[in-house]
Amino acid sequence: MAPIPDDQLRLIFTCCHPALAPEASVALTLRTLGGLTTPEIAHAFLVPEPTLAQRLVRAKRKIREAGISYEVPAADRLADRLEPVLRVLYLVFNEGYDATAGDALIRRELCAEAIRMTRVVAELLPGEPEVMGLLALLLLTDARRPAREGPAGELVRLEDQDRGRWDAAAIAEGRALVDRALRLGRAGPYQLQAAIAAVHDEAPTAAATDWPQILGLYEVLARLAPSPVVSLNRAVAVAEVAGPAAGLAAVDALARDPAMTEYRFFHAARAELLRRLTRWAEAADAYGRALALAPNAPERAFLERRLAEVRGRSLQG
Repeated sequence: MAPIPDDQLRLIFTCCHPALAPEASVALTLRTLGGLTTPEIAHAFLVPEPTLAQRLVRAKRKIREAGISYEVPAADRLADRLEPVLRVLYLVFNEGYDATAGDALIRRELCAEAIRMTRVVAELLPGEPEVMGLLALLLLTDARRPAREGPAGELVRLEDQDRGRWDAAAIAEGRALVDRALRLGRAGPYQLQAAIAAVHDEAPTAAATDWPQILGLYEVLARLAPSPVVSLNRAVAVAEVAGPAAGLAAVDALARDPAMTEYRFFHAARAELLRRLTRWAEAADAYGRALALAPNAPERAFLERRLAEVRGRSLQG
């Protein structure tokens, strides 16, 4: 196994110290090295900013009091720090693909850097299926980036995208990686998410998407790595398979989870399903709640258009 050849990645492996709790080391690494602000990291972890700030303070205190020394791990110890390192790279990419704030929907430099560093990790640990899975997931997601923005930088939803603009080479590489990873028989969360992304990317049209397969993959993911976001995505898949009423019931079942209260995608998903059910006034309320939480200008503009539409329908009805 080769030493870490990349300066930034070497620092990330160094900061993801096994003496720290994984979430603390990930948050501290994102703040120190990932170029993310405290609000951006809080958004990634679905926690209030004060909670995230306290985690950072506690992590720094533990480093100081325990005398934890920052040392580059030996080549044969890289795997010990792999989980938090992959989480850092995943969250850096996510912030790039869906910017927390500002006028731009996408921060391309973060997407590119996350993919670049994940490639380096894949070269260092070629037998790790979750590394292959993460690289596949990032490639399969980033392949859609050229079609995710309209001419004026506006948000274009997945179902409305021009699939001819997707990066075919990135899709082919991502599909090959996820197939190779799954054949190793050690399925993990990144591999399953990559498999879901591959199903989306393989569909020639939105209508041809194999939603039953996506729902099945989310069922497995929910058992393997349960989280509120996985449950919400599963609920969206339920809506596509069993109809918007079934999907709304699955979404509403998550309403008591505190993580969903301030999660704009929860409210946006509810709004879209209520819109499909022609429950215009309720849809307007849900779009309004999503809009209040929307971080960047293109997403806000999209939600404002949706809100105006359902308000108009509500007045007509």
